[in-house]
Amino acid sequence: MSKYQSPAGPLIEEYIFYRRASDYWNESSYGATLLIFDRYCLKTYPHAQVLSQEMVDTWCSKRDTEKNNSCRSRIYPVISFLKYLKSRDKIDIVVPELPYRTPRTYIPHAFTNKELLEFFKACDTITGTRTEEQRARKVTIPVFFRLLYSSGIRTTEARLLKVEDVDLKDGVLNIRYSKGYDQHFVVLHDSMLELMRAFDKAISQIYTNRIYFFSARKNKCHKRSWVQVNFRELWDKKNTAYATAYQLRHHYATENINRWIGEGMEFHSKFLYLSKSMGHSVLESTKYYYSLTPGLSDVIQDKTNDSFNNIIPDSK
Repeated sequence: MSKYQSPAGPLIEEYIFYRRASDYWNESSYGATLLIFDRYCLKTYPHAQVLSQEMVDTWCSKRDTEKNNSCRSRIYPVISFLKYLKSRDKIDIVVPELPYRTPRTYIPHAFTNKELLEFFKACDTITGTRTEEQRARKVTIPVFFRLLYSSGIRTTEARLLKVEDVDLKDGVLNIRYSKGYDQHFVVLHDSMLELMRAFDKAISQIYTNRIYFFSARKNKCHKRSWVQVNFRELWDKKNTAYATAYQLRHHYATENINRWIGEGMEFHSKFLYLSKSMGHSVLESTKYYYSLTPGLSDVIQDKTNDSFNNIIPDSK
């Protein structure tokens, strides 16, 4: 029996089959949201026979408690589902527009060397090896967070890395599941590659025939909450400032750019490489990291003015 019980259920299952076949399915975000949408339709319209415009409009309308960005996040998987159906003439429904994205104005934490040293020291001194899960956590945590720090990849990209996507010979990551589903490649630093090789041997003794490189129990990937909880626990052991695991990506971008100031045309080339390795389809996305860092926006503006944009176009 299908877990999707509303009139939209069969269409949702068809959509999921399509996304999985295309290797673009994200169970943790899309699956959870579509299930909630299915339950909403079933509860609110118990006598409905087909998916209707009213179901879609009432679900996608912005709630009083929501801001634009939170509404976008909630309805985006449903909008994607509806666009799939519409493009195949399976529904006669007007797909609602996504609310415009509100620019974020927060300043990410500026990590100090001491804070990072204390954090990774905490990662390296995890205790508890009684259970299989504890042993896996002990070998996974130090490598997982060092990968975020050294490569700038998103936490979701690291969680969803599959064994087949990690080339341990040449040190290249194939990032299939990215923001906006832009596939790209990341070359590991030699020291990170050695850590990944050692980790692969260690975790293979705990979880055999695993699918995900950083595998959880039952051959599944770790959930978003696993990253958040572990980072918070280990960070708070020695540090008092507020920080998140995702901010390691901000740190990676600004630290790299800072090292290139004064390198002339070489700066332009490196900035482009950084943008592509971080999975940005346009250079403006990479410049964004500088706009969040006090005192650096003038530098990046000077380095990435109109002439720079003409030299290096925003092409994939």
